Amino acid sequence: MTVKWYQQSGADGDVVISTRVRLARNLNHLPFPGSMTAEQRECVIRQIFDAFPQDGSGAFRCIRMPELSQWDALSMVERHLISPHFISQPDGEALLLSPDESVSVMINEEDHVRIQAMHAGFALDEAFTAANCWDDFLDTRLHFAFDDRLGYLTQCPTNLGTGMRASVMLHLPALQEKGVIQQLANTVSKLGLTIRGMYGEGSRSEGAIYQLSNQVTLGITEQEALENLKSIVVQIIKEERQYREQLRQTPALEDRVYRSLGVLQNARLLSGKEFMSLISHVRMGAAMTILESVDLNCISSLMIDAQPAALMQDAGRELDPTERDARRAALVRERLK
Repeated sequence: MTVKWYQQSGADGDVVISTRVRLARNLNHLPFPGSMTAEQRECVIRQIFDAFPQDGSGAFRCIRMPELSQWDALSMVERHLISPHFISQPDGEALLLSPDESVSVMINEEDHVRIQAMHAGFALDEAFTAANCWDDFLDTRLHFAFDDRLGYLTQCPTNLGTGMRASVMLHLPALQEKGVIQQLANTVSKLGLTIRGMYGEGSRSEGAIYQLSNQVTLGITEQEALENLKSIVVQIIKEERQYREQLRQTPALEDRVYRSLGVLQNARLLSGKEFMSLISHVRMGAAMTILESVDLNCISSLMIDAQPAALMQDAGRELDPTERDARRAALVRERLK
């Protein structure tokens, strides 16, 4: 069975949950998706499907979005494989997905092609290399729209230039408790970055999880954008670890960690909000070796599998809130026993 990227913890995994690099591209002989006909959308899907390997161990899964159930599609959003916008109007949209789900290609979202590479932990260079490899692969076969002055042409002007959005998912319970997240957001915005909730623009932070990404794509190279993001992440990791060590000196931290673990190991009903709050405390405890018996890889996997759509996907049917809470609690008890 192929291990998925989100079932692992990577470099600096105590603070950094995952890294993503996404490239927005458009074919040079067709209008942007917002102006395309149904026939043109189908043409883009066929061209991109035909370009990717369809057999062998590295074969990509070809998915037409209208064929997915609602919870299958929502589960992909929970796993950060696709954007929430991508499932709002699935007609004429498709997806290519690698076996370990570390590479996904959204077709006919806001742009013709959105190539996304995901890695566990702090791995900006590795994620960019993977995304750039598939970008070069497709460009030689399909020819992307590019202007010598503006760079890659995208439907939204804010993506002009590199067309790249690089982001790092951060677990910042100590900084959140210290009350400095808003101050951090104000600081990074002056450096061309933005900090958002775990599902990007417009989403809330759950379990002290935040997404830090670049905003500037024009007048800067991909490498410059990556280095800027990398330097800020390094500083945030340092500050989060320092605040955690300050918290370690208080008996309240150890008590909170063990209480949270106790509830997770024994609860019969767990709401999504309560689960994320408790697992955040347990994750910090495991990262700080307060809980030596709890594995970060287990927590990483559980934080995906306990989401609402993932629970319904596993059940194969719609679940009401109470059923979801019961199944979530049972899953958590089994994994953390």
